Amino acid sequence: MKEYQTITEISGPLVFAEVDEPVGYDEIVEIETVEGEVRRGQVLDSSSGTVAIQTFEGTGGIDRNSSVRFLGETMKMPVTEDLLGRVLDGSGNPIDGGPDIVPDERRDIVGEAINPYSREYPEEFIQTGVSAIDGMNTLVRGQKLPIFSGSGLPHNDLALQIARQATVPEEAEGEGEESEFAVIFGAMGITAEEANEFMDDFERTGALERSVVFMNLADDPAVERTVTPRLALTTAEYLAFDKGYHVLVILTDMTNYCEALREIGAAREEVPGRRGYPGYMYTDLASLYERAGRIKGEEGSVTQIPILTMPSDDITHPIPDLTGYITEGQIMVDRDLNSQGVQPPVNVLPSLSRLMDDGIGEGLTRGDHGGVSDQIYAAYAEGEDLRDLVNIVGREALSERDNKYLDFADRFEEEFVQQGYDTNRSIEETLSIGWELLSTLPKDELNRVDEENIEKYYDEDEEAVEANA
Repeated sequence: MKEYQTITEISGPLVFAEVDEPVGYDEIVEIETVEGEVRRGQVLDSSSGTVAIQTFEGTGGIDRNSSVRFLGETMKMPVTEDLLGRVLDGSGNPIDGGPDIVPDERRDIVGEAINPYSREYPEEFIQTGVSAIDGMNTLVRGQKLPIFSGSGLPHNDLALQIARQATVPEEAEGEGEESEFAVIFGAMGITAEEANEFMDDFERTGALERSVVFMNLADDPAVERTVTPRLALTTAEYLAFDKGYHVLVILTDMTNYCEALREIGAAREEVPGRRGYPGYMYTDLASLYERAGRIKGEEGSVTQIPILTMPSDDITHPIPDLTGYITEGQIMVDRDLNSQGVQPPVNVLPSLSRLMDDGIGEGLTRGDHGGVSDQIYAAYAEGEDLRDLVNIVGREALSERDNKYLDFADRFEEEFVQQGYDTNRSIEETLSIGWELLSTLPKDELNRVDEENIEKYYDEDEEAVEANA
């Protein structure tokens, strides 16, 4: 262990010290103040005989007389199956009053990249119980599917609903395959009020028993925010690939994470990129998102749902823009639907799951229901277009066919998307509602579904009721 008393500068969360031997990047550092208080940090830069250290607990009390010790190892996460049911802070320390963690091993939080050759293509369904996701933007195991939201929208309620309800349906399991399901919940930069709401919900519903919760609060150091998702993902990889769990990782809010990157970059006096964010933010985000996936020969999987709030609801902002490039689609939380009282306010038109088609259809989740989501999407899109036309010419000027599509759009929001945050719908219930809605349209309008499926699932009574109305 090397120890120095050569601190030359303190700038924000950064401490600069001179060294006479090479120091490794990301190496863990202990800084001891004159009063004997020990702070932990991490090496950010070690060029030209000077190292830049980012401290996890702030730099208050550190001065030029403080001692700097380099521990010769990178930050590690103590992992064990006993972490399930535990609540940890953003640095991985227990904050639930439970016993100390006795780890099976300690793992580097940077993780190991999955060899592309060893990746197994994601095509197995995860049921969230939310119709707008399961029915229209299906999530599959090993996928990374972010939720794009805005400030003040109820994305936290949607995140908690998914954390409570997400499961692998029994029929989706292969023969002889018995894998348990776990949720890793990583909160970054949230308020104490939000943290209390999260914990109350986890404890009230019993979801905590199968979860590991990491809590980084808004008043915690920004540097800790950059560590929290890596601790969460390291835990997820251990449970998935060592213990065979199907793990769903929910990370909220990635906007707070990126703001922390920008704050640290400014303290390091780096040349900024778009809107002041670091030029390496794309690479940094990719190093997190690409830790989702499946590995050939392994039972477990890591699936990610990162949640971010788009500043000013701007989807072209660097954070959602870069996230969209890396991930496989997005779930859009809509402000207009929220103002109408729709829960959850998911707008399916700009939403997308690029791996959905690989997880549904013959021999997979939905059997012969393929094409239903395409037909619903097309009908809702037409209804949305007609709403704009109604504002100009009035409803009386529209044809009977157009009025059916307008009614379809209204019922789709009221019956399919609207379900509340406590309703857990199976995929069968979601598809039943979908067919009920499609049955309000004339048969000859259903051009995206096979004839045999129309004969099997189309409800003639629903069409008659709609016609009489």
